[in-house]
Amino acid sequence: MSLRAVLFDAAGTLFDPREPVGETYARVLAEHGAVIPAWRLEDAFARVRRRAPAMLFPDADPAMWPALEREWWWSRLRETVRAADSEAQVRAFDDCFERLFAHFAHADAWRVRSGAVAALAALRAAGLRTAVVSDFDHRLDTLLDELGLAAHLDCVVRAAHAGAAKPDARIFRVALARLETAAEQALFVGDDPERDLAGARAVGMEALDVNELATLAELPARLAVFQEPRT
Repeated sequence: MSLRAVLFDAAGTLFDPREPVGETYARVLAEHGAVIPAWRLEDAFARVRRRAPAMLFPDADPAMWPALEREWWWSRLRETVRAADSEAQVRAFDDCFERLFAHFAHADAWRVRSGAVAALAALRAAGLRTAVVSDFDHRLDTLLDELGLAAHLDCVVRAAHAGAAKPDARIFRVALARLETAAEQALFVGDDPERDLAGARAVGMEALDVNELATLAELPARLAVFQEPRT
């Protein structure tokens, strides 16, 4: 194939939490009277996220999406606490939620993965188009900007924009259309085997697990593998 674009997942691929989610939750919940071990919250959060409905509101006015996304996260926090400790009592739960939601809204809560900026800059310098395709909520644009990633991207497609969440083919197709690139001319880089890698391959894209790279700075050199003729 002749590679024209590289698309990325956001959280877990281009950036990660500065500390495990369970530790952040444990600290803030403890300040609200619920002392729960971080490892239990980490495990509960992962289980809750796996079974959660997609963060999509097809019948709502787009102006309402931010509020609905906040409500979605409110429910996930409630479920996470209950799954970690069904008897835990959280004082002023709404205030606790607001602290956590605000915490993850800005760059201080996250770290850019090693080599991410260098990789994006090198891809753009080589004439390739770049994009983020993510199920993240409305905070994503601010995060990408504050983390210094937005300037290296041609477009950002969230599930809300596409009306579909990964691994649904529609979210990938929306991104490809915006990049004016055919699926067979694009590579997707992500960390989730089903939502990212299998989803991208199902629409005809090549896919690469970001965890195969010691640093994202290795990515431009790895692209030669995807440029080789098929036999």
